[in-house]
Amino acid sequence: MNEQKSIRVRDIMKTTFATIEGAATVSDALKMMKAQQTSVLLVNRRHDLDEYGMITSGDIARHVLAKDKSPSRVNVYEIMTCPVIQVHPDMDIRMCSRLFACYDLVRAPVVENHTVLGMVSPNALVLDGLYQICG
Repeated sequence: MNEQKSIRVRDIMKTTFATIEGAATVSDALKMMKAQQTSVLLVNRRHDLDEYGMITSGDIARHVLAKDKSPSRVNVYEIMTCPVIQVHPDMDIRMCSRLFACYDLVRAPVVENHTVLGMVSPNALVLDGLYQICG
């Protein structure tokens, strides 16, 4: 019997991630991205019935830079992706990788009981997860 080792998202997720409020400006987001050395920020929910959002440097390039808008005059909520696809910490990394491939994701928050526990990326799935299976 061929038994595959099961690696869960919780085993490879990054538990440090940066968050921002939707009402912040893109200029604020850029400063935070630079300070945190990241290209992705999780946008906090405004209330219990809201969903998490995400803003990436690609969003800023497409919606602000390419359209010659002022970063100080555009709010994060205007260009963020919301709702974002979330993954459960107990999801197998193979299923998570399929989700990333189907939706062309760059990051996904790892959420349990409406609380973000971490973030997962394709790099983590391959370099941390697949490495554990092979190694």
